[in-house]
Amino acid sequence: MSHTPNKGPSQRQLRVGEQVRHALSDILHRGEIRDELIERTVISISEVRMSPDLKIATAFVSPLGAKDDAAVVEALNKNAKFMRGRAGHALGQMKYMPEFRFRLDTSYDNFAKIDDLLRSEVVRSDVEKDQEEED
Repeated sequence: MSHTPNKGPSQRQLRVGEQVRHALSDILHRGEIRDELIERTVISISEVRMSPDLKIATAFVSPLGAKDDAAVVEALNKNAKFMRGRAGHALGQMKYMPEFRFRLDTSYDNFAKIDDLLRSEVVRSDVEKDQEEED
């Protein structure tokens, strides 16, 4: 039995994920969701990851300026079925309309931590020491 390593998402998953991201962004931009928390929060959708069978779309979101990010994600998940219905027109070419799931995008936090680490005095002194040794 041969084992193929996980190669990451296929081109089809990436393409469909981007189409779903655009459809969700349009729904949010048009203000079609009647939820007070969602209506008063600017929500950025950074990425949509599709399952291999394209039946589940996981959207990674960043609520901008919200006091409680988790509450915004919860509100989006409560309205996922409504959004799924609204996205039907934009995603009509799909055999199955995917189920939408929303998750908090923490990648920006990770970037900030890495940036802080790279700017730290410990790393700076190591880099300077390495440069001195090369000279």
